[in-house]
Amino acid sequence: MEFNATCKKIKDLKIQGATNVAVSAVEALSSLIEKSKAGTKAKLVSEIEAGKKKLFELRATEPMMRNFLNFVHARALVGKDVKEMKKEAKRAAKEALMMKEAAKQAIVKIGAGLIEEGSIVYTHCHASTVTGILKEAAKTKKFEVYNTETRPRFQGRITAEELAKAKIPVTHFVDSAVKFAMRKADIMMIGADAITPMGVYNKIGSGLFAELAKKYDVPVYVCSVSWKFDPESIFGHEEVIEERNPNEVWDRVPKSVRVRNYAFEKVIPENVSAIVSELGIYNNDTFIEETKKKYPWMFLRH
Repeated sequence: MEFNATCKKIKDLKIQGATNVAVSAVEALSSLIEKSKAGTKAKLVSEIEAGKKKLFELRATEPMMRNFLNFVHARALVGKDVKEMKKEAKRAAKEALMMKEAAKQAIVKIGAGLIEEGSIVYTHCHASTVTGILKEAAKTKKFEVYNTETRPRFQGRITAEELAKAKIPVTHFVDSAVKFAMRKADIMMIGADAITPMGVYNKIGSGLFAELAKKYDVPVYVCSVSWKFDPESIFGHEEVIEERNPNEVWDRVPKSVRVRNYAFEKVIPENVSAIVSELGIYNNDTFIEETKKKYPWMFLRH
């Protein structure tokens, strides 16, 4: 995929979702490296760093994308010359995408075991890990799903449509009616855009709904690949909450009205029962320890 065209699509939100953004970004950087006319290793390194920087700046809350790009960058540096660097980068990009797919399949199997026969599962927004878990569980169990619309871009509708297509009973609620959904739910499952020691960042509403889940004694499971952990957070970096165009909320808003359109918010560790990843089911601290054991390179400063 052409590098600048991909950057524009990510910036314009035509490519959405942490996994889709990460995959598109790594494919774009890989293409940039492959098409480079750099004659020296130093020149190619400079081009890779510039491309990576541009992609980093497109979206604030995307550690999975940053981890993917750092992985490709680090592997490219192993090459002794331009030809070897290109070969290593291409191989690394392919490995990253294969690991992503393998991780998702593992999460689907692990997460499906948490859903009980006859239960009601609540979810918010759209996460391919969660819908994958639900479709896997539906192969052997009957249950119902309650989900919320997820204003202002209504990603919850994507979830509802996907589940309905899979013949899974689903009831769709407006966000402000979440109390009616939660008080009947047996389990809450959401995805993640970023995981840090301070909590999980996910679509706006997730933090508030997790607090409500705790009030109703509904366990909250975050279903995510471990590559969404932000290693910079252990060095004091705090996730920047992305704010999007106010027109998404209110088109032709009166000049005297200010609109805040936060895309994400933090779910504090105290409100998360466990993180379900390809590494297993762990609390926040243990998840980070297991991620470090599996991917020690991720915890190096880049």
